[in-house]
Amino acid sequence: MKVQYLGHVVFYVKDLERSLKFYRDLLGFTEIGQAFNGKAAGLTSGRTHHELLLIEVGDAPGPPDGVRRGLYHIGIKIGESLEELRSAKKELERNDIPISGMSDHTVSQSLYLHDPDGNEVELYIDVPGSNWEENPKLALSPTKPLVL
Repeated sequence: MKVQYLGHVVFYVKDLERSLKFYRDLLGFTEIGQAFNGKAAGLTSGRTHHELLLIEVGDAPGPPDGVRRGLYHIGIKIGESLEELRSAKKELERNDIPISGMSDHTVSQSLYLHDPDGNEVELYIDVPGSNWEENPKLALSPTKPLVL
C-alpha cells in the first residue's frame, strides 16, 4: 500500500460555533455543511471534499468514560479504487492489524484501524464519480456499512 496524502483530520470540540469562528472565519476554511443535527461541520480549503471535520461533544467526560475533546482520527488517502482498498485490507490482515470498522461515506470508502498508540486512523479511497466538487454536502452524507 502507498499513501497518497493526508486527507483530513477530525476533531471533537467543546463548542462548534466557537471552533467555526476559528477555522472558518479566522483561518479561511470554507464550510461545506453541517450534520448530526447541527453538531458537526465539514470544512475544506478546496483541495478535496473535506480536510477538516468538527464534531461538538460539549463537556465530554473524557476517557475512560467516553468521548473526549481533541483528535478523533486522521484520514489517509491510499488510492482511487475499491481494489486498492481491498488490497490494503488484505495487507493489514497479513500483518495482524485489526480493522475496527469499514464505512461507505458516499464520497469515500474507508477502513478504520488504530496505530500502536491507540490513535484512530482511517485509510480511504475517493469514490470515482461521486461529484463532491459540484455538491460538497455529499461529504456529510449518512454513513453506510461497507462490505469488501
